[in-house]
Amino acid sequence: MCCESFIMVNYDIIPVSFTYFCHFFNRLLADTMNVTYIHLGGHVELEKYRYVYFSIMVTGYVLILSSNSTVVCLVVIHKNLHEPMYIFIAALLINSIIFSTSIYPKLLIDFLSEKQIVSYEACLIQVFAFYTLSCSEYLLLAAMAFDRFVSICKPLQYHTIMRKRTVSVFLVLAWFVPACHIAVPFIGNANSKLCSFTLKGIFCNNSVNYLFCVASKALLMYGLVVLFNIAVFPMVFILFTYTMILIVAYRSCGDVRKKAAQTCLPHLLVLINYSCLFAYDMIIVRLESDISKAVRFAMTMCIIMCSPLFNPVIYGLKMKEIYKHLRRLFSQTRRK
Repeated sequence: MCCESFIMVNYDIIPVSFTYFCHFFNRLLADTMNVTYIHLGGHVELEKYRYVYFSIMVTGYVLILSSNSTVVCLVVIHKNLHEPMYIFIAALLINSIIFSTSIYPKLLIDFLSEKQIVSYEACLIQVFAFYTLSCSEYLLLAAMAFDRFVSICKPLQYHTIMRKRTVSVFLVLAWFVPACHIAVPFIGNANSKLCSFTLKGIFCNNSVNYLFCVASKALLMYGLVVLFNIAVFPMVFILFTYTMILIVAYRSCGDVRKKAAQTCLPHLLVLINYSCLFAYDMIIVRLESDISKAVRFAMTMCIIMCSPLFNPVIYGLKMKEIYKHLRRLFSQTRRK
């Protein structure tokens, strides 16, 4: 109001741009005062163990960033790793870094804060990032399975099928398709009315649906479609692909079997690990009231730590070429 009256009195001497600034400031102030905050009520004995939680999670975050980044840098630097399989591995590890960054910084701040709150808009953005990147992991694993299928079952056609353009298309689709799918409920829930402001979790996930006064049946049905499109179907495709690879490897010579075991086993281990964690996330949302707070807290911590740490360890130790470069890197570091 002060801005507006001042402008009216001194209209001739005040630039018009300042008028727009005053309107913008008033609107920004109003928006700030109308922000809806959600309390994250999933923490267990935070006053007692806040520094323990913080130490564990900051250590985990540093390990995730350093281990994933190391393998990605090896793939980028060494030309003999500029092959589709290693490019997909690097993309998967980059996905893990972004996934962790969407959760860890806010979580670390909450451990040291008096109040564990988040604005509703920021909560929706975190939900969008969490499920987009989670679904991207399945599509990247599906792309890896296709690459291994062509390499082992159709080796003569491998370089014709897995060209740079094909790899680029797979990478773009792996992030673009989930983002488009998850954007629909993100936009649909943006203006939904809230009747509860306490989330039973330590970060925002599908539990946010329990905060709405009236849950949209259309969005719930759409969520099931997304689950089948981006999680179930890719998993079925991956299992079918590796089954075909095992059949071909069983009928072939020892070299083919060895190649199949060396390159497919890490992908299967990552798939099994991530599927168990993703399934638990789905179950924990559906059975929210039936799981104790301590168990939910412990398993949620496991979800956000295990997979991002597990991936670089598996690919670093089980992929022969990456392991060679890692050994060389560590030996050079010891000499220095």
